[in-house]
Amino acid sequence: MSLFKARDWWSTMLGEKEEFDQGCLCVADVDNSGRDKIIVGSYMGYLRILNPHPVKPGDGGQPEDLLLEVQLREPILQVEVGKFVSGTEGLHLAVLHCRKLCVYAVSETLGNVEHGNQYQIKLMYEHNLQRTACNMTYGPFGGVKGRDLICIQSMDGMLMLFEQESYAFGRFLPGFLLPGPLTYSSRTDSFITVSSCRQVESYKYQVLAFATDADERQETDQAKLGSGKRLVVDWVLNLGEQALDICVVSFNQTVSSVFVLGERNFFCLKDNGQIRFMKKLDYSPSCFIPYCSVKEGTINTLIGNHSKMLNVYQDVTLKWAAQLPHIPVSVKVANLQDLKGVIVTLSDTGHLQCSYLGTDPSLFQAPRVESRELNQEEFDAEMKELQKIIKEATKTQDIVPKSEKNRDVIVTAEVSPDLDVESQAIDSEVKAEAVPSVTVKITIQSRVTVKKPNLEVCVQAPLAVTCEQFVFDDLEPDSSETVIVSVFLKRNFSPSELEGNCVLSYSMPTELFPEGILKAAQCNFSLPLRLICFPAQPSKAANHKITIDTNKPPISFLTIFPDFVDPSEDDQANVLGFQFLSGSKATLLASKTSQRYRIQSDQLEDLWLITKELRLRLEEHFKKRNCKDFTCAFSGSIPLQEYFELIDRHFELRLNEEKLQELLSQRAAQFRAIERRLLTRFKDKTPAPLQHLDTLLEGTFREVIALADAAVENQANIFQAFTKLKSATHLVIMLISLWQKLSTDQVAILEATFLPLAEDTKEMGWEETVDAAISYLLRTCLSKSSKEQALSLSSQLCMPKDTSRLKKNITLFCDRLAKGGRLSLSTDSATQQTAVMPGGCATIPESDLEERTVILCSTAMLPHHGQITKQKFKP
Repeated sequence: MSLFKARDWWSTMLGEKEEFDQGCLCVADVDNSGRDKIIVGSYMGYLRILNPHPVKPGDGGQPEDLLLEVQLREPILQVEVGKFVSGTEGLHLAVLHCRKLCVYAVSETLGNVEHGNQYQIKLMYEHNLQRTACNMTYGPFGGVKGRDLICIQSMDGMLMLFEQESYAFGRFLPGFLLPGPLTYSSRTDSFITVSSCRQVESYKYQVLAFATDADERQETDQAKLGSGKRLVVDWVLNLGEQALDICVVSFNQTVSSVFVLGERNFFCLKDNGQIRFMKKLDYSPSCFIPYCSVKEGTINTLIGNHSKMLNVYQDVTLKWAAQLPHIPVSVKVANLQDLKGVIVTLSDTGHLQCSYLGTDPSLFQAPRVESRELNQEEFDAEMKELQKIIKEATKTQDIVPKSEKNRDVIVTAEVSPDLDVESQAIDSEVKAEAVPSVTVKITIQSRVTVKKPNLEVCVQAPLAVTCEQFVFDDLEPDSSETVIVSVFLKRNFSPSELEGNCVLSYSMPTELFPEGILKAAQCNFSLPLRLICFPAQPSKAANHKITIDTNKPPISFLTIFPDFVDPSEDDQANVLGFQFLSGSKATLLASKTSQRYRIQSDQLEDLWLITKELRLRLEEHFKKRNCKDFTCAFSGSIPLQEYFELIDRHFELRLNEEKLQELLSQRAAQFRAIERRLLTRFKDKTPAPLQHLDTLLEGTFREVIALADAAVENQANIFQAFTKLKSATHLVIMLISLWQKLSTDQVAILEATFLPLAEDTKEMGWEETVDAAISYLLRTCLSKSSKEQALSLSSQLCMPKDTSRLKKNITLFCDRLAKGGRLSLSTDSATQQTAVMPGGCATIPESDLEERTVILCSTAMLPHHGQITKQKFKP
């Protein structure tokens, strides 16, 4: 905060709930009386002309200070004063609306009563614009004498030039995307703007005048800028940031400077585009204006920022800083009431202030700190005590539960134990006879005042909810809200997770922030397995089988799967069938003689949810009986070959997506080229035969539609393949963790490696991301030598040509785990622990493994699932 404040000479508040911006303020002798007036326009359409004359500095606005207030029909984007009327060199007021340019004459009428003189505006002429305007500039274009011309920039990049009462011509800026600030340099007779490419561009008026007219412009990508009458830029300077404003200053005829205010830098350029100097700003600027300096050869600049500060620079040197009562969006320098150099600032809410740079400092003085002698022993004892408290606090395990209990807003979700009697499924694509749904009751409890609560219920596709978003009124203290939604399967394949979450975003007001601080609360909930499958007859044969070993006798399915087993049928105590809504089946068997469970299905991905549900229900069953030593294990072979088939299917669809995108781009370019040819033929005054262009256009249109439909269908197939791949990946992670008896932290590393993405996108796909993660582990914690740790990984992720490298790395990853590799974020390979090899995995020398092909690697190390079926197993 500055020591000095801007001294308030006069201030007022314009209107109520009106909005103002950069071009809404102008200071000029608008009535040709020889004295400056303040002209302000607002987005609400109000035009005001003010003439401050306070009795003493600091006075507020008086009624007689407002000379004129007129409400126009349209929002005012910008106001300027210049010689805009032919036949006279008097100053007139130009008002820019969205679709109209109006030029007014401001006149003063002597009053016969005590209220004083009266001011009026008279419309001299107006131009109705064919395009939406953004901003404008004016000046003696082409070197004309005694009059000013107006140039308006439209939102689509067209420069419309008006020679006072008549429209001259219009030109499109090349490579235009978004409009930027615009100004005119009279010394070089050129227009200067900042394009959306973040570069300053200068266009000569003569080049604009002789360029191709905007109405006759043809969209030809192959046309060169320098050929014919194409618009050519005079000079270009790359700023590297977006510009807020641009201004040309020429205080004498020999030197002119172009000032550009960027988002983080302030530039001064020569009239040929070379940088004269620049200043890096350590704040976010909002507006600026250069003005004449008392020192010859230098220029002073006023820069306002979003910290309510007004900084005065002489070239790049900060000379003064003053505090403002508001954030200025526009600043001007005026001569008012024989007082030169009055600073006029305007905020976006209409706070208009005339101030000067005073030298009276703030009267606040910091209180004197009581001095005392330092006792180092006491400080050391206090520091040790504080460190002890911090250490104990970090070791305490119930910090999070306590904070959860004391939270101001709590969100809970309760899933109904039974399916809905009447299904609430809406627009489901599932081909089953009945699509079940389950009710989720969500309760919001608030202990404090909560503003703008917004609840969002999220489930993983292909699951869906009947209503995803809820907007509530403000919650009072000790109040609650309850909503009920239903979850169902919308698409015809199984999800990879039966979980959902609720996220509540809200604002909580405080003393410092009465509008509220944004906060969020959330909770997770689990969905029943009955939502996606129902009991069915077990199947004896299946393509994929896995066996889970336990250290406890098998539990009857009547006990752990009561919702799937009929108590009257004793034959279902050891075997259970599941029918998924998508059509596939899965079978669960419990051994009568050994402590094993077998899960089998025709689809690898269908094994995941059944295996996960079995493990969760077994753990819950033994937990209720206070049995803490229950464990699961896996001694079979990891089904990598079947897993690789799902990877190849997903990658093949991604390749198809690229091919379809390329074909669609080609057909779209062909369609636009035919359209241009047809448009040229139709515009031609002498009709010419179409030469079957209409037939070609119709055929190309059908191809574009067919390719677009194919791309949409391929996107749906990619999502389905990615969901199946995630289910299989979850299964592989679980089997590896049971096989190697991994800890919770190691399982977390495994999940972060194989499941890094929640969604598969074109920019970052699953294959390249997982390949990079596995490569990192192979070169760090799973490395076999220091040479591998020294290898550098690629810093860029791009879609691979095939999946051979990924499959080789996954196979090598499993082999190194089998040889005692330890998953850790540390690169110290000497601390790796040994592991017992399972019976289904044979050791292979790594030198031979890395030289073989992918298929040979996977088949040699990990046998096919057919070998598992040959094992003796008595259900």
